[in-house]
Amino acid sequence: MAEHKYRFNPKTLNFERIRLSTWQKVRRTTLLLLPGLSVGLLGIFLVYQFVDSPKEALLRRENRQLLVQYELLNKQLAELETVMADVRRRDDNIYRVIFEADPVPTDMRMAGVGGINRYRDLAGYANTDLVVETRKRLDQLTRQVVVQSKSMDEVASLVLRKQEMLACIPAVQPIPNEDLTQTAGGFGWRIHPIHKIQKFHAGMDFTAKPGTPIHATGDGRVVYAEYGTNGYGMHVVIDHGYDYHSLYAHLSKLEVRAGQKVKRGDVIGLVGNTGLSVGPHLHYEVHKGGEAVDPANYYFNDLSPEEYARMLQISRNAGQALD
Repeated sequence: MAEHKYRFNPKTLNFERIRLSTWQKVRRTTLLLLPGLSVGLLGIFLVYQFVDSPKEALLRRENRQLLVQYELLNKQLAELETVMADVRRRDDNIYRVIFEADPVPTDMRMAGVGGINRYRDLAGYANTDLVVETRKRLDQLTRQVVVQSKSMDEVASLVLRKQEMLACIPAVQPIPNEDLTQTAGGFGWRIHPIHKIQKFHAGMDFTAKPGTPIHATGDGRVVYAEYGTNGYGMHVVIDHGYDYHSLYAHLSKLEVRAGQKVKRGDVIGLVGNTGLSVGPHLHYEVHKGGEAVDPANYYFNDLSPEEYARMLQISRNAGQALD
């Protein structure tokens, strides 16, 4: 039974029961509960501020795990970048050198990916810098792998063509010269036999009797076979492909015609003394990429190291060319 409260009425000299209105009851109850409610709300606020809920704790653990994974991923990317750099070095400085191919341009290998807004969807987060940097490295590495894959396809194609290329490179002497005594003038500056002045000699001279057969030094196609007015006299030019050409000058007779395909060792003409020449001999040139190069560097198919060294000594000691 609820306890009732009374108050004394001096007018009636009686105790009267105190009756509260509904609003008074609500206000009184509220005043009684307010301290506890305030303490409770403060406690809840402090708990949410300093104590994670189970869901928040789970998310924090997942974020920490993701950060660890990103760090591991960046370490792996660094290892892959090192491996890719080594593959790139081998590709440019070994594989392509062997097959005489130009290296892949650096700007092509290191080209960027996408535009300036490619990573905008990753912005605005606590770890944006880490995520964007990782994504950039991954995209860059992916680009390099694609370029390297294409390069390896090209190198594989060059491997298949290696045998053909070796057959085409002018890699033997154009006339029989087993004892090397027919080596006359070499590549470089020489006294011109007619003009008697220093002049660059763009090939090698081989002394031989008139009518000695001259052989193609590599597979190719004849692009010139007639008498020229440039001092070479009757001469032959062969396009070997792979940026190689060879020239055979001062012939007495042609055995081939322009457009004809020849194999290494085929007779293309006979030694003579036509053009600006002071005696029967063969003037022989090799051109790589349109520039004359020393033919002696290409006799690797028919000379031993000792014979090669002796030929260089003979050719470089010659003070005067024959043409």
